[in-house]
Amino acid sequence: MTHPFVHPYVPNTAPESRQAMLDAVGAASVEEFYADVPADLRLGRDLDLPEPLIAEQDLVRHVGGLLRRNRAVEPGRLFLGAGTYNHAVPAVVDEVINRSEFLTAYAGEPYEDHGRFQALFQYQSLMGELLNLDVVNVPTYDGYQAAATALAMATRITGRRGIVLVSDAHPDKLSKVRDYLLPVADLTIVPTVDGVADVAAAAALIGVDTAAVWVETPSFHGALETAVRELADAAHAAGAVLVAGTDPIGLGVLASPADHGADIVHGDIQSLGLHPWFGGAHGGFIAVRDDTRFVMEMPSRLFGLESTDVPGEYGFGDVAYDRTSFAVREEGKEWVGTAAALWGIAAGVYLALMGPQGMAELGDTLMSRTAYARQALTALPGVEAADGAIHFREFVLDLSAASLTAPELVAALRARGFEPGLALDDMRLLVCVTEQNTQTDIDDLAAAFGAALKENAR
Repeated sequence: MTHPFVHPYVPNTAPESRQAMLDAVGAASVEEFYADVPADLRLGRDLDLPEPLIAEQDLVRHVGGLLRRNRAVEPGRLFLGAGTYNHAVPAVVDEVINRSEFLTAYAGEPYEDHGRFQALFQYQSLMGELLNLDVVNVPTYDGYQAAATALAMATRITGRRGIVLVSDAHPDKLSKVRDYLLPVADLTIVPTVDGVADVAAAAALIGVDTAAVWVETPSFHGALETAVRELADAAHAAGAVLVAGTDPIGLGVLASPADHGADIVHGDIQSLGLHPWFGGAHGGFIAVRDDTRFVMEMPSRLFGLESTDVPGEYGFGDVAYDRTSFAVREEGKEWVGTAAALWGIAAGVYLALMGPQGMAELGDTLMSRTAYARQALTALPGVEAADGAIHFREFVLDLSAASLTAPELVAALRARGFEPGLALDDMRLLVCVTEQNTQTDIDDLAAAFGAALKENAR
């Protein structure tokens, strides 16, 4: 007799449990849950999974073997960025967010979680000061989601569909934005010139159907946009808004896009006290002025000061809660699910610890080491800068005239203990420098670069 398979670690595989669940929802089979999924998108067979390991010790050994396949790279030899960055994380950040009263992704439940509300209010306030804007949301999933939501907000604010992208955006972020905005927006990409926006070409495309001009500074390639004001003026003249993506780690020395006319600023807080853990801990921020037209289009939770029944006392709680999908459910303008609130608290601790002077010193360090690394690497035979823009933390090397392609160079440097960057294609390498990379580390990278190129000279 063949017995039905019951997985040792998945209780609902037991036939009686599965049937009870189906009975509870009134379904005849699991297939009913997938009725809306086209047949050509379904696998049509069971997943090809290994037999389960019944003994716990065998499972522990198996997982341990998988984990041992990972190779760690010394922080000073890691020059890989492309959206997740190896910035230093002060020990106090991990200490605070591992406390039991904070250790959850959720933002807190009304009427009972005022300590978490206060911590996130402080995060919002610190971010607002850094971005020079009034209102900042409780972090959403990640920076990609923040970008998509910021642009969706622009379509609702203006009642238009057109989005004009003028920067080199991260391809994964661009993919997210395309998917998210497909029902409500049309995206036009203006190719950059020498790494930055082609203002004249962008201006020619901005018109009565434009909801937003989207600029990324720094861009995916690390280029700093120098024409944000001109782009904002062109957008505003057409009745559109300027939506700017940025990384807050540089705003101790760089002006916020808001200072040059950006209406909505978005980005990721991973660089602010969050580890790069196997792809990173990420949280997206969206920031606007204290303007009802913009604030009421923000779908994320906002925490603010609230008065109590006792004169002189105040607490912390949701602001304009009725604009969220939590309050109005399917009538919400945009759905928001699980927050990345814990990362907001981490970023708040980081910013409070660094302070204005610490952020300025960090920004100076990042700018100077980026320039030093770019100069050191482009001094090598066959290695050139891909553009003439000013760069922050990342830059692209053109290897068209080098003795190795970008993937070959990455492989050669990995054999020497370095993670030299991301190969964008055969001829371009994206290199990242953080405060974890000292001048000596950069010199070591340049020496390893030179040795690899010399050994493979054609």
